[in-house]
Amino acid sequence: MMTSSRSPGKLLLNLAPTGMVPTRQMSPWVPISPEEIIADAVAAAAMGVNIVHIHARDDAGVPTYRKDVYARIIGGIREKCPDLIICVSLSGRTFGSFEERSDPLRLTGDVAPDMASLTLSSMNFAKVESVNSPDMIRRLAELMGEKGIKPELEAFDAGMVNYAGYLADRDIIRPPFYFNFLLGNVSSAQVTPAHLGLMMNELPPQSYWCGAGLGARQLDANMLGLLFGNGARVGLEDYLWLDSERRLPARNEDMVRRVVDLAALLDRRFATQGETREMLGLRHVR
Repeated sequence: MMTSSRSPGKLLLNLAPTGMVPTRQMSPWVPISPEEIIADAVAAAAMGVNIVHIHARDDAGVPTYRKDVYARIIGGIREKCPDLIICVSLSGRTFGSFEERSDPLRLTGDVAPDMASLTLSSMNFAKVESVNSPDMIRRLAELMGEKGIKPELEAFDAGMVNYAGYLADRDIIRPPFYFNFLLGNVSSAQVTPAHLGLMMNELPPQSYWCGAGLGARQLDANMLGLLFGNGARVGLEDYLWLDSERRLPARNEDMVRRVVDLAALLDRRFATQGETREMLGLRHVR
């Protein structure tokens, strides 16, 4: 359960720069093209980000599952930041088939991802559903295991954390585990000590978790992750503003800088990209 003590060790900082939903009409700062996503990732890495969670877009700016687009993004990031941990999205919000969702996992060589997102159950957002059947979750996890890609475990409530334990007990996923706790969704866990404590209590051994907040709760969830967890996830995927009143449009670098400053106030420091690879049991690219 949640305690008042801080988690030991260096912090993780995960940037989610684009997401599935944000558009240029919503914010001029959302990176859409591969070149824009690469630029935001490289700038964030220089500020302390050690993991980047990538969603690809096609030439029209629409989310795409295509591995060739992911290859452009991964290759561009690796040219400048070879040790930055790159996670590809396997989101089920738009793409329904296993072949579509697993396409980025089939990249090899220098453009193979280090991690891939694995949402641990179906759920509803405010206006749309995200379908993740047990069979889909298992097949994606098994393919990640075959390819040497670590799941980025996306947990929106305690039941999803429990399901990760179910997969671990069956050796479908293996430690060390990395979780994003995504708090504040209308149908899922909220940014409260009670909800967070329950999720922490369900974590399997050898787990790391970062606090992410949907919408205006991003900053609150980030703070909980810095205080009681292993770090934070930030980025325009989760919120487009720096304030709850939506008066200050955000850039990805603004969100990263704020979390870095908060960690400094708490006398915590972030792991280097190489140290993060050691923590999560990931290979070094170079």
